[in-house]
Amino acid sequence: MSSPGFQPFHPLPTDRVQALQKLLLHLRDAVERVIVGKREVIELVLIAVLSGGHVLVEDVPGIGKTKLARSFCQAFGGTFRRIQFTPDLLPADVTGSLVYEPGRGAFVFHPGPVFANVILADEVNRGTPRTQSALLEAMEERQVTVERETYRLPEPFLVLATQNPIELEGTFPLPEAQLDRFAMRLSIGYPTAEDEVAMVRRFLGGDPLVELEPVTSPEELAAAIAETKRVFLGQATLDYLVTLVRRTREHEEVQLGASPRATLALARAAQAAALLAGRPFVIPDDVRRVAVPVLAHRLRLTPRAELHGLTAEALVRAVLDEVPVPVEELVEGA
Repeated sequence: MSSPGFQPFHPLPTDRVQALQKLLLHLRDAVERVIVGKREVIELVLIAVLSGGHVLVEDVPGIGKTKLARSFCQAFGGTFRRIQFTPDLLPADVTGSLVYEPGRGAFVFHPGPVFANVILADEVNRGTPRTQSALLEAMEERQVTVERETYRLPEPFLVLATQNPIELEGTFPLPEAQLDRFAMRLSIGYPTAEDEVAMVRRFLGGDPLVELEPVTSPEELAAAIAETKRVFLGQATLDYLVTLVRRTREHEEVQLGASPRATLALARAAQAAALLAGRPFVIPDDVRRVAVPVLAHRLRLTPRAELHGLTAEALVRAVLDEVPVPVEELVEGA
């Protein structure tokens, strides 16, 4: 007997998987015309989008965080808005507000910059907690509520927030509840010498972003996001995934482990990683690939662990080494 609300699973046909993978690779290649030598970062952003999640990029200035967000948005023909977070930014500056229009004799809602496909929340930790919280409903429910009226946000919808981990003066650290809303935390990192030479040569002749043409549409990307949910996740891999998350809660060096929201985010990211690899089913390697960016920022370590220099990323890698990898069953016909 099936449980209430159970929906029968219909796996993606092989030809559809191939078509979706081709679309995703075109998106990746388009972004790489602007962002040099960071394929893994680009693919992780793409995985986060496919899983319906948002991304926190934590890195030093000048790495290319804004270029990454703009080029990804331009590659699928979406609308882009950049919000510079500062201490004097108000929630209404993000969500929008009611403005009285004398001609109509009524208050009319004027949408804020959050009504776009890709939002760059630049230096999000410089905004006050009240303003930071204006993003929470948008990130979780894909909607904004103003004066008891709810307004839907466009699809697809991605918040790519940035923060500088070095300069902390005048900042408001993101609380755990807000960090948990981000599917992944990434770091772009400095390019290699060879990639830096290629970057300089590419940008000396102009800005590649200006010449970047869309390779798909918001509608096609939204359809791909919906179909990612049909990627098969077998019981053995699901048990492995849940064990990884639960092990973070039980670890002696962890004060706060990954939440059930993290479990769901890890499962969805693994589905997206499988689709990007051209498979209609998830294997343990898909889970392992996304485990660190999905789980690490959600952990709070004990003071003793921090005193000894242990990082959340290193702890997640240690958990990956400890938990036995299963032999995955494949979906019939895959």
